Amino acid sequence: MTTDAKTAKALRDAQYGLLSAIAAEAGVSLATVSKVVHRRRDVAEATRAKVEALLDSRGYVRPWEAAARRPRQILAVFRDLVSPYTLEITRGIVDAAAAYEVDVVLGTTASRPISRWLEECVELGADGVIIVISMLTEADQARVVEQHLPVVLIDPLQAPVESIPSIGVTNWNGAREAVQHLLRLGHTRIGMVAGRSHSLAGSARLHGYRAALEEAGIAVDAAIVRSTDFDYADGLAAAGEILDGTGPRPTAIFAASDAQALGVLEAARQRRIAVPDELSVMSFDDTLVAAMASPPLSAVRQPFPQLGQEAMRTLMQLAAGGHPPTLRIELSTELILRDSVASAQLPKHFRNLPVTVR
Repeated sequence: MTTDAKTAKALRDAQYGLLSAIAAEAGVSLATVSKVVHRRRDVAEATRAKVEALLDSRGYVRPWEAAARRPRQILAVFRDLVSPYTLEITRGIVDAAAAYEVDVVLGTTASRPISRWLEECVELGADGVIIVISMLTEADQARVVEQHLPVVLIDPLQAPVESIPSIGVTNWNGAREAVQHLLRLGHTRIGMVAGRSHSLAGSARLHGYRAALEEAGIAVDAAIVRSTDFDYADGLAAAGEILDGTGPRPTAIFAASDAQALGVLEAARQRRIAVPDELSVMSFDDTLVAAMASPPLSAVRQPFPQLGQEAMRTLMQLAAGGHPPTLRIELSTELILRDSVASAQLPKHFRNLPVTVR
């Protein structure tokens, strides 16, 4: 028996003992006390009043009173809780939940699988689950659909079944806009530290990068493209491979996340490649670390507060038995320009770099 099961049994035993004692003191059966507790009408008023008084004096909490006192809560489940992206998404969800007076329980798929989190949602009586950057098995998706569990996905790794709502951003368009900006600055050899191809967001950003180059008549060079996880260590390693390659070194690198972009900056520093004088670096996410980087990163900004708001709004609709107007929401991104990008053509002292510090 699990600890939770043992605790629940102990509470039931204590409750049974208390109600039995009240029944004995009132001179009625346990069944009569149970009827009073559950507001049954087939109890004489005098008896009801006597039992009610004893319940109050013993501090007994009725089931509906306990439910009313228990705070509403949701579960937010992440792959990990270490990346800048995770921090921003968490803050967006928590802030949005506060507006609904709902508590948030955080968890990761590293500690337990999604199937267990779905069980936890039911056991806790939570309003639902927000699952971030994770992959649901067919069994998990079937359970969500068949049991009508309120579940919302943010940036799912794979396309969910049609009846499970998901929320993300315009990844393809945001990446395309970022690379187009680098092209306007004269960069024609642009590398990319991309996300994994099995990730919907990573794949869309890579395709946006490719689209911008192809529209400009520039062939994509696989030698300066690497697909990695959205983290610093992989970004550092991938950027090192690109910068140490045998072909012409790129004058710009587009990273699919801020964590990867920080890895690109470090790879350039280790090789004494000046950013942005010798290498422009463009990122995707615009988390807090983007503005704190050295130099501050130009980035495609994800609207993290709005992601949290949309996820909460959709989840509350599902929890209330409703249906969201659409099952796929994509929020617009915004290009934020800082000091990590510069023209590829003009000498250093003649650059007129547009900078927007947010």
